[in-house]
Amino acid sequence: MKRYLLFTVYCLLFTALVAQGLSEQKIIQKMTVAAENIKTVQCNFTQTKRMKMLSKEQVSQGKMFCQQPDKLRWEYTSPRSSTLILDGTSVRLLKGDSDNGSRNKFMGEMARLIMNSVAGKCLTDSKAFQVSAKELPTEYIATLLPLKKEMKRLYTKLVLHFDTKQSTVTKVELHEKNGDQTIIDLHDIQINK
Repeated sequence: MKRYLLFTVYCLLFTALVAQGLSEQKIIQKMTVAAENIKTVQCNFTQTKRMKMLSKEQVSQGKMFCQQPDKLRWEYTSPRSSTLILDGTSVRLLKGDSDNGSRNKFMGEMARLIMNSVAGKCLTDSKAFQVSAKELPTEYIATLLPLKKEMKRLYTKLVLHFDTKQSTVTKVELHEKNGDQTIIDLHDIQINK
């Protein structure tokens, strides 16, 4: 009797784990398919930086324009003006009206991370991230654990929030290794306009 009960419990646990894995894969697949149909995204954003060393949050606002496969304009409008532009392999950082012509490899990787997060493409990059996903009533949440050495030095995890109706990213959370967080809320999102 005990063996039968133990066997039944193991079967139920295994079934629950398999069912959870399948639904997680379906969520990732749904977000990936939706991302493949996105050619352009434009939106406003609010970026909130929470630092362990400071009690006050730093809030920035701006506009983002993205065109697949490799064009991004990430423009801060307040409190200071600066713009990050990714055009293929070229990366430029504009501060105010000046162009410092930055071609920093790190800035390029960050620009690609932003672009791929917004388009949901990083969900299938198994070399860069270990991905898990869950469904809530109004959103899908994908948690990405960095696998590449450079990213692991900076971040413990990235969390992407997707609207269930449009399957578009509405929020990106960057959890830094030092305990700081950057939360980017995307709003007024326009797809393929």
